[in-house]
Amino acid sequence: MSGSRPLLCGVELGGTKCVCLIGTGPDDIRAQVTYPTSTDPSATLEPIAGVLRSWKETYGPFAAIGLASFGPIDLRPASRGFGHITSTVKPGWAGVDVIGRLGRIHGVPVGFNTDVNGAALAEGRWGSARALADFAYITVGTGVGVGLVVGGKPVFGCNHCELGHIRIARRPGDLWPGICRYHGDCVEGLASGPAIATRAGLLAEEVPDDHPAWELAAHTLTQLVQTIVLATAPRRILVGGGVVQARPQLLGHVRRLLTQSLNGYLDLEELTGGVDHYVVPPGLGALAGPLGALALAAEAYAVSQASRATVF
Repeated sequence: MSGSRPLLCGVELGGTKCVCLIGTGPDDIRAQVTYPTSTDPSATLEPIAGVLRSWKETYGPFAAIGLASFGPIDLRPASRGFGHITSTVKPGWAGVDVIGRLGRIHGVPVGFNTDVNGAALAEGRWGSARALADFAYITVGTGVGVGLVVGGKPVFGCNHCELGHIRIARRPGDLWPGICRYHGDCVEGLASGPAIATRAGLLAEEVPDDHPAWELAAHTLTQLVQTIVLATAPRRILVGGGVVQARPQLLGHVRRLLTQSLNGYLDLEELTGGVDHYVVPPGLGALAGPLGALALAAEAYAVSQASRATVF
């Protein structure tokens, strides 16, 4: 069980649902609860704040909190908007202070990052990217996001990256405009769950496996994967999220199309052991996202302990 490991609390704020858990790691989850993500932030955040308070009474004080949020979010520590959601497509959530409403009130270290960066860090700590300093985690669900880890840390420049919104080379003859409110036919606008359903004119769970929408989504995701491969040369790329969990054959399409698209420019067999070992599902499965929040809490706790050791 937990031994001397610190008790941690994590909250994953997703576009469709929010998952809260408390524990010390994937082998020791004391409790987990899920809430729908409402268009009214208070209707979502107040129950979450309540469950954190109740867990503190039931399980005792936690050492740190991790908040893994859909974005875009402000991750610039010197910014007045640090900890806030920014230009999100989620109605009602722009400008919400996530850290202020869920983190600082507990007086413990708080880790805050994007939901997909959190999932990537969880995979690096406990999942399919253990011992790898360079890898990528792609989630395909309500949106499309990428946690890109280089040198053991998520890529961060003027803010976090948003590779789910890059534009790609469209398949010849495909003129569908996409659904992204900002960019139309970016990756998210073409290959997210809502995009696939809208293109097919069906509910997502009703789209047949042989519908052309899946091959077109795979084409889009392959373009994203090739961009990542050639931009940062990660040692592994993990592809998860609700859409891939529901339709695992999508991953096979991406592997096949990636091999065709690279066209021998890179020898994936020599570099990575082959495409089947290179583009893989997350080792933590559906828990990658929630455990991402726990990984952020673990990192925040470690940083606080290191700071105390330096001071004393």
